[in-house]
Amino acid sequence: MGTYRYPAEFRADAVALVHSSDRPVSRIAEELGVNAETLRQWVQKAADTAEHPQSSPPAVAAPARSAKDTEITRLRRQVRELEMERDILRRAAKYFAKETNW
Repeated sequence: MGTYRYPAEFRADAVALVHSSDRPVSRIAEELGVNAETLRQWVQKAADTAEHPQSSPPAVAAPARSAKDTEITRLRRQVRELEMERDILRRAAKYFAKETNW
């Protein structure tokens, strides 16, 4: 069985989706139609090549947030995640449509 090469943009978008989502990698991989282990390798490779500072900045006391602010933040994060998923699926559909000559 031959290996399939995904476009670099698709891989980068999938890794970004994993980082921005609270869902397991296996579920995201299933939704994207990618092998879960393949997606894990992409995430690991991205983590290995990214420059991470060795020491984290000192923690600063954050002001207390109201429940409303927390909910707004959560919903904004969810909207960003859903928009990213939509864009990834559009790109994937366009890519696979070209391959099948529809």
